[in-house]
Amino acid sequence: MRHAWLIVPFAVVTLHLGTTAAAQPAESDDYTRYELLAPETAQFRIVYEVTATTPGAAYYFNPIRKGSEATDEAVYDRMTGKPLRFEVVSGHIKVHLPRPVPSGGELRLRIDKTYRDPKSYFVEGDRLVFARSLGVRRNSVVLPPGHELVACNVPAQVLQEPDGRIKVSFMNPGPDAAGVVVKARRLP
Repeated sequence: MRHAWLIVPFAVVTLHLGTTAAAQPAESDDYTRYELLAPETAQFRIVYEVTATTPGAAYYFNPIRKGSEATDEAVYDRMTGKPLRFEVVSGHIKVHLPRPVPSGGELRLRIDKTYRDPKSYFVEGDRLVFARSLGVRRNSVVLPPGHELVACNVPAQVLQEPDGRIKVSFMNPGPDAAGVVVKARRLP
C-alpha cells in the first residue's frame, strides 16, 4: 500500500494511494471494427464499442485521431439502441450519456464514424495497405468487397463475412498500441 504526504499549513494529511481508485478504468471491454472503403478514397468506417465505467459520469469523450478527418459520426446507447446526443469539441466526440454511470455499474456505447486518413490507408502498387497503431485490445479490419488478404504482421483470425468481404480479427495483448499492417489485393 502506498501513501503520499500532503503538507498544508498547520496540518499534515496522509493520502492513501492504494490500487482501488487508481486502477479503476474510465472505460473497458472495447472493440474496434475498421471497414475499409474503396482504396482510392483513403477512407474507412470505424465502429467502436466501449463500456463507460466512471461512476457518475454524464459525458464520454472519444478522441478523433490527429491527422484524420472524421465525418458521418453517430453514437448509440447499446442498451436501448437509441441514438445519443453528441458534439465535436477540441478533437473529441463528446457524448451526452443518457443517464449517469451508476457506481459499480457501466454504460455500453457504440460510436460510428468515418475517417479519411491517407497516412493510415493507401494504395501501394497493386495493393491496398492499412497501417495503423491500435491501442484497443480487440480489433478487426474488414477488407473492401472483391479483395483478398495477402499480408498481416500480427497473428490474426481470417473469416469471410456473410456479404463475402474478408474480416481480419486480432487481439492486442500488450499494454502499448500495436503497429498493425494489413495488405490486400483485388481479386482477379
